[in-house]
Amino acid sequence: MATSDKRKQSLYFPEEMLLEIKAEAQRQDRSLSWIVQKAWKLARTEIAKYPSVNDIAGGDEDERGRTE
Repeated sequence: MATSDKRKQSLYFPEEMLLEIKAEAQRQDRSLSWIVQKAWKLARTEIAKYPSVNDIAGGDEDERGRTE
């Protein structure tokens, strides 16, 4: 059986999103960590379809089309 890596990592979410995640964690009687891990596992194949910053023509723009 694989062992879990329990290193701490800080993640920052917009307040509204964090409140939604907390509400869902409470509804499911699960931890915030569990909810975020499951969400990642469900979404990662879809996220992998997004082009990297280096793949976008004119790579100086972010996903909103803004130049940094």
